[in-house]
Amino acid sequence: MPDAFADHLNDTPPAGNTLAAYTTLRLGGPAGTLTTAVHADEAIAVVRAASAAGRPVLVLAGGSNVVIGDAGFPGEVLLLRTRGIRVVGEDPAAVVVRAAAGETWDDFVAYAVTNGLSGVECLSGIPGSAGATPIQNVGAYGQEVAHTIVAVHAYDRIAGEVREMSPAECGFGYRASVFKHNDRYLVLDVDFRLEKSGESAPIKYAELARSLGAEAGDRVPLALARDTVLKLRAGKGMVLDPEDRDTWSVGSFFTNPVVTEEVFAALGEMPHWPAGDGMVKLPAAWLIERAGFPKGFAGEGVAISGKHTLALTNRGAGSTAALLDLARVIRDGVRERFGVELHPEPVLINCAI
Repeated sequence: MPDAFADHLNDTPPAGNTLAAYTTLRLGGPAGTLTTAVHADEAIAVVRAASAAGRPVLVLAGGSNVVIGDAGFPGEVLLLRTRGIRVVGEDPAAVVVRAAAGETWDDFVAYAVTNGLSGVECLSGIPGSAGATPIQNVGAYGQEVAHTIVAVHAYDRIAGEVREMSPAECGFGYRASVFKHNDRYLVLDVDFRLEKSGESAPIKYAELARSLGAEAGDRVPLALARDTVLKLRAGKGMVLDPEDRDTWSVGSFFTNPVVTEEVFAALGEMPHWPAGDGMVKLPAAWLIERAGFPKGFAGEGVAISGKHTLALTNRGAGSTAALLDLARVIRDGVRERFGVELHPEPVLINCAI
C-alpha cells in the first residue's frame, strides 16, 4: 500500500492573531505571539524556546475541542499545520498507519476507508486534527481511538526529547488521557493499527445499527458505515458547515456523567449504560432536556443547538463569557433537578465555569 503524503505542507493561516479565527466556536481573544509550524522540528523548536524563556504555550490544530477566553492567551500560540499519512508497519491482517498531528482527522478516516482499512470508520465527520484524538480519546458511535492507537510520538518538554508512548503510557480513559490538561507533551504523530478489511468493525451503537438496518455485532461495508455516520452527525449539527450556526460549537460540551449504582438507583427510571466497576453512565442530553433546557434554549448571542442538546453554539454575535454563562445555567439546573454534576468536555483556556 503506497504512502500518502498531503500536498498542502505550507498551509498558512489567515492574517491577524485573534484566536476566534482558529476555533470551531469562532470565539477567543488575541494571542500574545502566533507562530505556524508545518514540520515537527519547527513545532519542537517553538515549544523548546518558549519553555526556556518561561513563556506559556498553547498548541492549536483544528481548534475543535477548545474554549478560549475573551481575553485570549497571553503567551505563545503554536498553530500546528504538520501533514502526512503513511504506512509504517504491516502484517497479513493489518497495517500500522502513522498520521501527523496536524493532519485533518476526517481526511485520515477517508484515507482509511478508501484503502480498505477498518477501525475508525465510525469516527467519520469528527472535526479537528489527528494529533488531538489521543488527547481526548475521541469516540463516537461505539468506537474510540484508543481501540486502534498503538503508539503516540510526542515531544516531552521535561525530558527534552521525543518519546514513543504505548497505549498504557497514554493512560486512555473515557474522553481522557495523560495528555489532557497536561502541557508536558506535544503530540507529533499517532500510529493506528487498522484491519485490512472492506467491512466495518462490528457495529456496537444501537442508533447506528438501526440506521444501517443491521444488528449489533454486524459488519457492513466501510463506505456505507462512513456515509451513514456522516448523515447522522450532519442531522445533529456535528459536521462543520460555515453557513450553519448549529455547527459553531465544540461538539458535545458536557461529558455523559458516570455515577455509582447506588446514586443511579435513587434517580429513578432513565436511559443508562453500564460503565463497569459498579458504575453507570447517564445520557447528559437527556438530563439537560428534562431539567428544562430544550434545543434552541438561548443566552446572549449563544444557544443550545437546534439539532443537538449537548452542543452549545455561538450564533454569530456571542462571546466566550456568554457561552460559559449558558453552560453554568445548564450545569446548575441539572444539579438542582437530579443531583448529578455535569463536567465540560472541551479544554478551557484562560476561562472557567
